[in-house]
Amino acid sequence: MKTWNPSSWRDFPIKQQPEYNDQEKLKKVEKELASYPPLIFAGEALKLKEQLADVVNGKAFLLQGGDCAESFDAFNAGNIKDLFKVMMQMAVVLTFSGGCPVVKVGRVAGQFAKPRSADFEEINGIALPSYRGDIINEVGFDEKSRKPKPKKLLKAYNQSASTLNLLRAFSRGGMADLNQVHLWNLDFVKDKYLGEKYQRLADEITKTLSFMNACGITSENTPQLSETSLFTSHEALLLNYEEALTRRDSITGDWFDCSAHMLWIGDRTRDLNEAHIEYFRGIKNPIGCKVGPSMKEDELIKLIDALNPQNEAGRLNLIVRMGANKVEDHFPNLLRRVKAEGKNVLWSSDPMHGNTIKAENGYKTRDFEAILAEVKKFFQIHRAEGTYAGGIHLEMTGQNVTECTGSSSSCITQEGLASRYHTQCDPRLNADQALELSFMIADTLKEARENM
Repeated sequence: MKTWNPSSWRDFPIKQQPEYNDQEKLKKVEKELASYPPLIFAGEALKLKEQLADVVNGKAFLLQGGDCAESFDAFNAGNIKDLFKVMMQMAVVLTFSGGCPVVKVGRVAGQFAKPRSADFEEINGIALPSYRGDIINEVGFDEKSRKPKPKKLLKAYNQSASTLNLLRAFSRGGMADLNQVHLWNLDFVKDKYLGEKYQRLADEITKTLSFMNACGITSENTPQLSETSLFTSHEALLLNYEEALTRRDSITGDWFDCSAHMLWIGDRTRDLNEAHIEYFRGIKNPIGCKVGPSMKEDELIKLIDALNPQNEAGRLNLIVRMGANKVEDHFPNLLRRVKAEGKNVLWSSDPMHGNTIKAENGYKTRDFEAILAEVKKFFQIHRAEGTYAGGIHLEMTGQNVTECTGSSSSCITQEGLASRYHTQCDPRLNADQALELSFMIADTLKEARENM
């Protein structure tokens, strides 16, 4: 294996990349981006790795969620705040009801690029390059919009920096205080059954905090009650962007991708002999890799060995995205093989990508019942094998959108998808659906932990 450096991936075949017309302009943008400050620091990534090691060992649970593809136009403080609130709600439900610490990782502050199933999109006989996310081109269906523009890399960086700044302020500035647990409820949830269920849980937490306060344990003297950590993550699809933000840690001498705390490889770009594996093997961040139904046992073991040669707990998150109808057929054998090989990996469930369908009215959607079914089967398979179901990976938003059908809280039908269908790529759970799912996962998690 040749010596690794941040640009060694350029010597390997690569998929899912845009074709920029002006290579000189692209090089100029990459050079400028490489001069910018890091978005995260090595110590933060190592802290996340430690917490993910607890997940591997069954001592915590990973909640990873956020936008399918962040939008330049939808960027505002309100949307970031709403995502933070729903993540906090879900985490407190899982912690209080499920009985274990929750590691919170957002698909945020960098989730701008999206792989596509086809290079071109055709409408009314006109074929144009596919929309690949705001970091590359634009969603409008015309030649100008679909042309990849290098300067979008800089805008993605700037929006990520602003988002991170706000998330850090929320995490440390009082909004994460457990005494504010009632205020995390989003306005459109409050008057519904789900909102009432959350309020009852919040009342129980408030009673507990009152008792602790009487014992002298308060937000003022116990930071764990008033502060939290929300780490960031995204699919590292555009390796020229990732390379430009790769930095050598002055303390350890190791290389870190400083665009996010955690990065992952998609199911379409995990070829062992291609560029994404080459890049990922050299960075020391905690990393993930999507595991779809086409993954073979031997291939998975080779992938684990390439990405986590030291067999380090907390380093590698295998994100299972099979689909409710396929997970029982494909996942158990992979799980048994990894267990038999003694590999220290974190298993999490992505119940979104394998359950995407097209509605009769043309909208791409996901059914809540299929999402829930895959999550339940994921837990059941782990229980049968005596292993730990470590996390959940969701495409979700704090906005009141109508993109996924079903759930008792939202009752969204295929006919109602057009009402508030705002995603730029794939359908997301709204806050109602995400909170409902967290209550259901909490019950399953509690039961699983009792049987460990």
